[in-house]
Amino acid sequence: MKTLRKSSYFFVILLLLLLTFAALFPHARQRQKTDAHSLDTMAGQVRELGLTDLCLFTEASYTRHITQTDLRTPFQELPLSLEHFPSGALMQPPRR
Repeated sequence: MKTLRKSSYFFVILLLLLLTFAALFPHARQRQKTDAHSLDTMAGQVRELGLTDLCLFTEASYTRHITQTDLRTPFQELPLSLEHFPSGALMQPPRR
């Protein structure tokens, strides 16, 4: 039996990955059609309940939900410590 070269293995794996990637597009289209009703239902619930919090950053609790933080949350480590999350430089403190 003839053994395959390493490049042949590479091209077989590459072909399988490309076929998998191509199959994602019809799958996404089908999921978009089936999930449209539940997305509309959730959007109606958000409007009805008046939900406003949006997760803009995932790093620190005081940047995830600005409206749900207390005044000392950014200084939990030390009161004079430097900001170690990049999103803290982008987000302004809430108006009081």
